[in-house]
Amino acid sequence: MNPIPPDAVSLNTGISLARLLEVKGEVLALEVMTGEDSLERTVANPDVSSPGLGLAGYTDGFPRGRIQVFGQTEMSYLATLSPEVASRRLEQVLQHDIPALVVTRGLQIPAYFSERAAASGIPVFRTHLITGDFYRLIKPYLEDVLAPTTTVHGSLADVYGVGLLFMGESGIGKSETVLDLVERGHRFVADDLVFVSRRGNDVLLGRGHELQGFHMEIRGIGFVDVASMFGTKATRQQKRVEVVVSLEAWDDAAEYDRTGLNRGVETILGVDLPRVTIPLVPGKNLTVISEVIAMNQLLAYAGLDPSARFQERILQ
Repeated sequence: MNPIPPDAVSLNTGISLARLLEVKGEVLALEVMTGEDSLERTVANPDVSSPGLGLAGYTDGFPRGRIQVFGQTEMSYLATLSPEVASRRLEQVLQHDIPALVVTRGLQIPAYFSERAAASGIPVFRTHLITGDFYRLIKPYLEDVLAPTTTVHGSLADVYGVGLLFMGESGIGKSETVLDLVERGHRFVADDLVFVSRRGNDVLLGRGHELQGFHMEIRGIGFVDVASMFGTKATRQQKRVEVVVSLEAWDDAAEYDRTGLNRGVETILGVDLPRVTIPLVPGKNLTVISEVIAMNQLLAYAGLDPSARFQERILQ
């Protein structure tokens, strides 16, 4: 199985300030102080920071593209400067592609602050939240909405707490395998089209399409409503993708791993996942094999590798 092609990846070019205000304005208690005509500006960086040394005039290495938050410390420092000096320092900060300024604690905003931001076309928001609470509420949302995302043709299930992503050609049996796993008490996440997003450097989360819900297509039957048939406990909204199970038709000319020492790798959004290839022949019990794959992964998390231990016994 080849890695997901780069053109299948959406790097989420950003979210407009207007959309941020619409979705999170009430939760963040945001009010627009200036720049209502600049709300089309885009936030593309999930990181949020305070200007820090930038207000002291040192802007080398200043982060670009971040919402800048002015709390009690920043506003108190600016108050120690003359309006002219404070305005120049603020101007230096605003040169770093800043989408918006947020003043916390409901603090008073000096006239020069609003004027300088307006001259740069940068909106100013104010919230009554303290700085720590504002960070806590906005960062998870930005990390979610701006996370690199791709779509994968496959089926995703939670098996013993391990996220198994079944991949393979259309009609190979991915949906049927997941349906059988659900019948055995495991949990269904997504079928056919799996949205995968990266959180941090090495965590992939998979979910289904909102319109599809917890429906899956079984050839010869049609659509099956997993939640209605097996109950909500048989479903999950999302799950970390931990192992790729590649289903393929048996090929007499192919060489398949028989020791477990040469497990493959599947790369999705720059994250390497273990890949187990299962060649299909009539009568093979994919459900039990899938459970074994999940349990093997749990052993790997505990630092145990049955294949390596067996090899050591043979070599002794």
